[in-house]
Amino acid sequence: MSYVALYRKFRPDTFDEVKGQDHIVTTLKNQIVSGRIGHAYLFCGTRGTGKTSIAKLFAKTVNCEHPVNGSPCGECDSCKRIAAGASMDVVEMDAASNNGVEDVRNIIEAVSYSPSEGKYRVYIIDEVHMLSTNAFNALLKTLEEPPSYCIFILATTEVHKIPITILSRCQRYDFKRISIDTIADRLEEIMARENIDVEPKALRYIAKTADGSMRDALSLLDQCIAFHYGKTLTYDNALDVLGAVDTEVFSRLLRHILGRDVTGCIKVLEEIVIQGRELTQFVTDFTWYLRNLLIVKTSDNAAEVLDVSNDSRNRLKQEADMCETDMIMRYIRIFSELSSDIRYAAQKRILTEIALIKLCRPQMENRDDTVLDRIRNLEEQVEKGIAYAPQINATSASDQAPAAAEKAKLPDALPEDIQNVVNRWRQIVGNFEGLDKNLMTKVSVSLSADNKLLILIPCDEPACDRLLNDQVKENIKRIISDSIDKEIEIEVQKAGNKAEIDSIYPDILKMAGINTNIIEED
Repeated sequence: MSYVALYRKFRPDTFDEVKGQDHIVTTLKNQIVSGRIGHAYLFCGTRGTGKTSIAKLFAKTVNCEHPVNGSPCGECDSCKRIAAGASMDVVEMDAASNNGVEDVRNIIEAVSYSPSEGKYRVYIIDEVHMLSTNAFNALLKTLEEPPSYCIFILATTEVHKIPITILSRCQRYDFKRISIDTIADRLEEIMARENIDVEPKALRYIAKTADGSMRDALSLLDQCIAFHYGKTLTYDNALDVLGAVDTEVFSRLLRHILGRDVTGCIKVLEEIVIQGRELTQFVTDFTWYLRNLLIVKTSDNAAEVLDVSNDSRNRLKQEADMCETDMIMRYIRIFSELSSDIRYAAQKRILTEIALIKLCRPQMENRDDTVLDRIRNLEEQVEKGIAYAPQINATSASDQAPAAAEKAKLPDALPEDIQNVVNRWRQIVGNFEGLDKNLMTKVSVSLSADNKLLILIPCDEPACDRLLNDQVKENIKRIISDSIDKEIEIEVQKAGNKAEIDSIYPDILKMAGINTNIIEED
């Protein structure tokens, strides 16, 4: 006899064998026991969660000669015929390939005939959302008032495509994604029955990869067993077959990212590629790793949410202390965007490398959620004493520029108010009107000796002298204070030409990678 796939071989024979859908199983069994059987059911939910299996069990049970506690006996002639697909009273139709009005009319014509063997004629229409509009209209009247011996079970993965007129005529049951624990326990039970040695860690990884689908989990398990047939299926074997990456690699990669080490990131990616890992799976798994990191960073009871080992949880806690919440959210956003782009890309590796470089170099992006990371980046570099602009002889500066022997230094950390101003600078400039808006794009922004916001006017822009007017300075202070919802002290002064200003004062806008020529309107 030919080999039968695990998901077919271990399809549930009774309601007790259905995993992860207790709320549906209990309701249907109670209906059968009490005789309160409906005429139309809608089973909706993601793939592989048991919609078709429960539909067939329901059909078997309502026609079973000796049902046991609301489940089919499996021994009577009716149960055996339905299990073998030979019963004339249970009709299955795939709406994906039979979606025309004529296909539905064939069902409507057959509905008028009484059951030939059992008590009910059961029509199971899979992927019902694929029916055409005319087909739905043809089904409508029959679905509303079918003969007493007729039951319709409609199954779909896309319930939003079902017309409301159909929905209102059915009892709706939403199938949940099955938990990792439930899937892993079922896989372990099946492996025990098949006498195959498998590491529990491998089963949990397969269960996680299945994303709530029992059928997907069994298919993946089948694939792993076939590749390593006759051997114990280990966690590493499962990673090999599924083209996945161990979480230890994610930890190393994250630490390179936090260290702004582009070369280290590229080397880790090279290692992954050489091992033959699938980059699409790598992007998905690393995004989940970042998600776990975010939960550890923001939750007091992460252990209740995360499905990871104690070692992995401790490593995540350590890494969570090394980064900020907004950084992790930015990383997740970049890799989520990559996940949608990489699937059909010809150069997956290059796209992945670009994403990693973006993570290490926040100044490459002009989005609002990168501003804080840019500021952290410039603070790190200032702490290391890295210069941002070539210094020139201070004596060459204009007479109006402050004398300085060397470039002024920023404090180790920018005051919170100044960070808020930098974060909203483009919006702030956009709040000015007329000539003042244009002039504000030409200034440099730094810190005074007493940590006030210092707005520097270049002497080679004569029109900027207007900003020295007391009334205009008050307006500047008001607009900036309103933008950050807090009163802030500012200093406005004239200080040489642009090159001289850059040589003496650290421009915190440039350091954060903000282009002052881009103005946002309200």
